[in-house]
Amino acid sequence: MPRGILYALASAALFGVSAPLAKLLLGQTSPWLLAGLLYLGSGIGLAIARPFAPRDEARLRRADLPWLAAAILAGGVIGPVLLMFGLAQGAAGATSLLLNLESVLTLVLAWIVFRENVDSRLLVGAAAIVAGAVILSWPSDTTTSTSLHSAFLVAGACLAWAIDNNLTRKVSGADPVMIAMLKGLIAGAVNTAIAFGSGAAFPPLGAVALAALLGFFSYGVSLALFVLALRHLGTARTGAYYATAPFIGAAVAIAVLHEPMT
Repeated sequence: MPRGILYALASAALFGVSAPLAKLLLGQTSPWLLAGLLYLGSGIGLAIARPFAPRDEARLRRADLPWLAAAILAGGVIGPVLLMFGLAQGAAGATSLLLNLESVLTLVLAWIVFRENVDSRLLVGAAAIVAGAVILSWPSDTTTSTSLHSAFLVAGACLAWAIDNNLTRKVSGADPVMIAMLKGLIAGAVNTAIAFGSGAAFPPLGAVALAALLGFFSYGVSLALFVLALRHLGTARTGAYYATAPFIGAAVAIAVLHEPMT
């Protein structure tokens, strides 16, 4: 199997487990603070691990900084906050499956805005994902306004990350660990400061440690692998392989949180 595909699938697996495991932590901390702690944990963890990473990666250039700053704002600050609020109001399994919209929106932006080549198979796959998202969000006898609100929040997070993915493609030739570390440190610090400034209570130290550990693997290591996949595959195809993440998350939600398979 080509290296780029392995990077994309490993990144997807690490991110896939994040939604159901973060759901467990939402009972102990506010959604906004958890978003900050997850990214702060990823940034600090990667800063500790960076001396052991390969040294032959290219450095970020001055021209890369605007792209990276915009990616951090969209995918590091806005995206995780929307997801945590959506996750707080909805089921982890359904939330995980709705995250497949990120792949569709990534592909659409790559095709329409950034002029990447997209073949018919990817378009058919994207259409199937959209159909699945409509089924998951369609009102039913058990649907509440809260769950619909959750679906809109998750869709907003997917759009933020789709923008992030395409912007990160512009800097994917640079050191992936450095990119992921900066995103984690900056976005995590911003959201943590906003959460505490808004009156969030400091959670138990055990919850902080678990959030940092989850953030390191599911956002930090996952993002570094994602950047490597972008380098080999491009945005649209990386997004297609990354679409396995929501199914991993749904399986974990059923196995760990004992959510029903409707």
